[in-house]
Amino acid sequence: MASVTEQRRARRWKLVYRFCALGLVGSIFAFSQFSSGSVDATGKPHTAVINVRGEITDNSMTSAGMINQALRNAFEAENAKGIILYINSPGGSPVQAGQVADEIHRLRAKYPAKKLHAVIGDLGASGGYYMAAAADDIYADKASLVGSIGVTAASFGYVDLMKTVGVERRAYTSGEHKAFLDPFQPENPEEIEFWSGVLGKTHQQFIGEVIKGRGDRLKLDGHDDVFSGLIWTGEQAKELGLIDELGSVETVARDVVKAEDLVDYTVEENRFDVFARKLGASVIAEAVTAVTQRVSSFQSLVLR
Repeated sequence: MASVTEQRRARRWKLVYRFCALGLVGSIFAFSQFSSGSVDATGKPHTAVINVRGEITDNSMTSAGMINQALRNAFEAENAKGIILYINSPGGSPVQAGQVADEIHRLRAKYPAKKLHAVIGDLGASGGYYMAAAADDIYADKASLVGSIGVTAASFGYVDLMKTVGVERRAYTSGEHKAFLDPFQPENPEEIEFWSGVLGKTHQQFIGEVIKGRGDRLKLDGHDDVFSGLIWTGEQAKELGLIDELGSVETVARDVVKAEDLVDYTVEENRFDVFARKLGASVIAEAVTAVTQRVSSFQSLVLR
């Protein structure tokens, strides 16, 4: 009977643990759904702020999906009297930056009375400036770094190193250029020419977006290097017409939007997804560690 009682007690505690775990997961999910992407429901006039920080990549806080959702929320918010897109980014994916620029143009046309001001922090380069050029106007600090209007793709060549260490490359493909730009094979002049054309086309798309956004404000006479990939300080960028004025988030909200209260509209990653990913990564790491330890033990046993 003592054994039966102990088994019943163990089953009851298992049920308690399961209900607690289920409740915890449910609470996290509910909280994440409530808070993710939400904004301050203030009834007062305010300036909406959307932050773009770091490299612009897919499946991140700086993806087009996240930024565009924040932009839509801000443009649709009745009490948001103006929008500031704060950019502190070295650039990144031209696809993601282009999709954000396209959405900015669409929203500006749909809500012509609401202005979008881009404010550059420490750095607004490449894809970061690509986004900024779509705004109504651009502000930066005098020491901000602005521009880098160009496209880059870098790799390494390991052919001589492989010869030195005596390694032979074996690549099996079904297309003439399937091993395109393979760093373990000698460069192919035909492929280099083709790739230069791809980069050049992307560069022209970038230039076209900057000209579309900045228009007559660009001062290109005698400045052939504006689109060369060089980067400029805020003061220099103003002289070139790459930005309109010097300013910060606070000064633009106060002096331009005329609404000093700032409300962060940045869409945050779903907390449940973050929790699940970290939990999954932890479980996988534990599993890999366990398997590695077992394999090591087996190897040790065999070697003995």
